[in-house]
Amino acid sequence: MEIAFDPAKDATNITKHGISLVRATELELGAWYVDDRRDYGEVRYRAFGWIDGKPYVLAFTWSGVTLRAISLRRARPKEMRKYGL
Repeated sequence: MEIAFDPAKDATNITKHGISLVRATELELGAWYVDDRRDYGEVRYRAFGWIDGKPYVLAFTWSGVTLRAISLRRARPKEMRKYGL
């Protein structure tokens, strides 16, 4: 699977969450769902899984066959419980 992201968004993600969107390729997927909390103007998803044994959540969308990473951050314990991880 191909993963793409905006370099400026990656820099913001590193500053805000301490991790590069490049690491999304390492996410060991546990669960994912459609993020319909609001209208983003596109279908967005959230995927939960692990990187280096720690829980993370990836916000993303699809552009053809390419996964476009939007945000990657540590998952909160409440989120992990909610999705049975």
